[in-house]
Amino acid sequence: MNSELDVIDNLEELERFLISVEDGGFGLEDVSGVGMATNNSDGRHFVAVFDSNQKLLLARWVTQEVFENGKDMVRNGPKRTLNS
Repeated sequence: MNSELDVIDNLEELERFLISVEDGGFGLEDVSGVGMATNNSDGRHFVAVFDSNQKLLLARWVTQEVFENGKDMVRNGPKRTLNS
């Protein structure tokens, strides 16, 4: 993961992360998908950004609450933009 200290711990922060990915805020190229997953070795949850070859481009740890309640936001995209 990118940083052990950079944990998304609320839905507003998850939304900001998703909007930043959509708006190119991380400088990623060939972004084709975002998903939630669980680390097989320790069971921690994360949100991941993938390219068209399913290569992991960026990931952030998420809390259990964000994992449980943010799945629809990740699946369907955020409802607002950074300017709203």
